[in-house]
Amino acid sequence: DNGADGFVPGEGVGTVVLKRLSDAERDGDSIHGVIIGSGINQDGKTNGITAPSVNSQIELLRDTYRRYAIDASSIDYVETHGTGTKLGDPIELEALSTVFKEHGGRKNACALGAIKTNLGHTSGAAGVAGVHKVLLSLRNKALAPNVNLKQENALFDFAASPFYVSRTRHDWPSVTGRKRRAAVSAFGFSGTNAHVVIEEYVP
Repeated sequence: DNGADGFVPGEGVGTVVLKRLSDAERDGDSIHGVIIGSGINQDGKTNGITAPSVNSQIELLRDTYRRYAIDASSIDYVETHGTGTKLGDPIELEALSTVFKEHGGRKNACALGAIKTNLGHTSGAAGVAGVHKVLLSLRNKALAPNVNLKQENALFDFAASPFYVSRTRHDWPSVTGRKRRAAVSAFGFSGTNAHVVIEEYVP
């Protein structure tokens, strides 16, 4: 939100069980989603321990999508790190927008959200909380609202970007010929950036 200027600390713990898809299918497991690509990198030197690097985030996205042959325009939803700070949010949005535009992302076609609006910032559990939200969204074939949003951050041009903020709960429609896809971004205080792309599982 344009009025946000910091985050509320939260507490949480989360787990996921990772398994090769072929093994999970063989064993008859409940499969909630399929990780089709992931990557991490490090900012290096910045202006401070909480100051992210837009260039490092751009390179992480480019590298992840290149290595796993993922077309960013096929991603329907991004669970952002979304700390709700004047400094961090526009940097994350600019990195995402730069790379999605390189992949021909249509204007306002991809939804954005952040679980922090519901839970606060759970620190070390923030990334896995985002993964849980994506898996629940895939299971319910619906996108959740980003609560407490009155006006989008004025430091980022949403109208000219590939994104819109999910303001209400709405169905997550499938696109003919492909599965639903979401990305999760997470960043650490020390400059570690992480990104994962999750696809729905269709037996």
